[in-house]
Amino acid sequence: MATESNKPLNFIEQIVEDDLNNGLSKKELRFRFPPEPNGYLHIGHTKAIGISFGLGEKYNAAVNLRFDDTNPTKEEQAYVDAIKEDISWLGYTWDQECYSSDYFDQLFDWAVLMIKDGKAYVDSQSSADMAKQKGTPTQPGVDGPYRNRTPEENLELFLQMRNGDFEEGTHVLRAKIDMKHTNMLMRDPIMYRILHASHHRTGSTWCIYPMYDWTHGESDYIEQISHSLCSLEFKPHRELYNWFKNCVYNYSYQKYPKLPKQREFARLNLNYTIMSKRKLLRLVEEGVVAGWDDPRMPTISGLRRRGYTPKAIKKFINTVGVAKRDNSIDVSLLEFCVREDLNKTAPRIMAVLDPVKLIITNYQQHNTEFLDAENNPEDPQSGSRTLPFSKTLYIERDDFKEEANSKYFRLALGKEVRLKNAYIIKAESVIKNEEGDIQEIHCTYDPKSLSGSGTEESLRKVKGTLHWVSAAHAIQAEVRIYDRLFSHEAPDSQEEDFMTFLNPSSLHKTTAFVEPNISNVQPNDHFQFQRLGYFCVDQDSTAAKVVFNKTVGLRDNWVKKKPKESVSQKQTPTKHERKPIDIIKQLGKKYTNLPEQKQLKVKAEIQQLSAGVPYKELEPLFGTAAKKVGTRIAALIVLKELLSKGQERNQQIDEFIEKASADSNKLLAEEASVL
Repeated sequence: MATESNKPLNFIEQIVEDDLNNGLSKKELRFRFPPEPNGYLHIGHTKAIGISFGLGEKYNAAVNLRFDDTNPTKEEQAYVDAIKEDISWLGYTWDQECYSSDYFDQLFDWAVLMIKDGKAYVDSQSSADMAKQKGTPTQPGVDGPYRNRTPEENLELFLQMRNGDFEEGTHVLRAKIDMKHTNMLMRDPIMYRILHASHHRTGSTWCIYPMYDWTHGESDYIEQISHSLCSLEFKPHRELYNWFKNCVYNYSYQKYPKLPKQREFARLNLNYTIMSKRKLLRLVEEGVVAGWDDPRMPTISGLRRRGYTPKAIKKFINTVGVAKRDNSIDVSLLEFCVREDLNKTAPRIMAVLDPVKLIITNYQQHNTEFLDAENNPEDPQSGSRTLPFSKTLYIERDDFKEEANSKYFRLALGKEVRLKNAYIIKAESVIKNEEGDIQEIHCTYDPKSLSGSGTEESLRKVKGTLHWVSAAHAIQAEVRIYDRLFSHEAPDSQEEDFMTFLNPSSLHKTTAFVEPNISNVQPNDHFQFQRLGYFCVDQDSTAAKVVFNKTVGLRDNWVKKKPKESVSQKQTPTKHERKPIDIIKQLGKKYTNLPEQKQLKVKAEIQQLSAGVPYKELEPLFGTAAKKVGTRIAALIVLKELLSKGQERNQQIDEFIEKASADSNKLLAEEASVL
């Protein structure tokens, strides 16, 4: 088994090692984590956080926390504060706290120099006209009417934009690269747009704001970041990243001698989960959840409130690893990691969530005993506690049946069980209300059978052990039991709105009876409710009312909820080993609804995935319904790759191409025309 010291390097670590071997000094290593403060961080971000800060720890190198704050209409100081709290809670420390807005003056000055050098111009067209001129992935763009303005005219207009002389949407500053470039991101991308909006840090100082692609790489350059690590969706942006940084390097190489290197890794996708901050915000704004830190949310603050630990999250990220291809990870792996951690650290207590009274008829009426119970059998240093025991107890309603077969090991009439840390009892009778519901279970106990007493009776074996609380001493607490927020494993990849797949049973509140040792608990204290699962004290708790959140059960019960698989289904890969053709079909479903830049990213991903698609898996997609245009486009993208690698054309292929070429959808027809 590989240890931390001898385990193989991941591909990013290998890149760093190669650079060090080729002359880069360790002193020049600097990484960054660059969130946009337009929402809370979620579980997907923990991978990027872990990679950058993990490299910092591995090489004893600085890691900047930089807020890419270029969109004043979506960003807030509250998000900045939440992001800082989350990263600190995970146990990471950053070197410098930076903001892209710190560099607005420098970015503006560089933009002026680019205008003077003929590398940028002011475009005065509408966004619709610019989009038309940009072309498609298969058709080159055309020059706009303002592309050849003189540097003097461009500079005058840009300064007027800076001064606030124009309304929003009237002008933009564009890089002058190549409207016929095969990478659509290189077709004169926008560098600045007019926004008369107040910024959370700069206030009303600026009325023009830099675009992400212009700002991000130059911020890396100013901070002298050695390795700019980002998710795979930014791979098509690398060419533009390099073009911009080479431009500014010519102006500032003496002040900023080192150029950053962008490299991409697969982002973390989790099933039964939404990762889009925009969609998470919708859940908050529409009141589906109580806020960004709702324990059902995949946000770091939501996970923290639910009871997840930094150690468990880090273990999860390390287990997932660093990959070059996007995939979807089963959320049960995350649950396993927190379960494993809490099993070692969480004190045990007893709580009854669905109580029914149990009366020991032969126990003295007003007697109370104080019994010993260990706090955590996994931690010998955790000590023990005392539990009050009396005549009237509460047990779980599900732990009793009037009649039961031999495989039922809990309490039934005429059968014996052990009360944990206490005595062996035998059920004798029940009392019911008028509706036939059991109100009381009457039992007898063996007074010589106390656990740990060493008597012959205490050593007697019974098949079941139940948790309990003393009715006279128990503390009432609110318990919030959470299930997955979505009932579909891929709620964001379907043709229906993701809100369609909300789980109506994602939250259940109940009043529980808990042993009295919880009287002084604090928010974020963790416990194992014995036989029930792991729970965490919620921030809503008060001295008068303790509130617990269920973190995770003792075992993965979700599998039981899924439909049983057929033999053939069992032979298919698990979710985190999804076949490329299935991912391609998922990507294709929303293709036509995506903006052009996003389409380009998705297309590149489909092209990469096509390497793992045999023709026999692709051919069934030729019969896709006409209305599912996106899936048909995805099939054409894959087909093109297969044909380029030697796949022979046949009648099915020719018919599919011919039909697509004649389709009324332009994107589909254009994709078919190149075949």
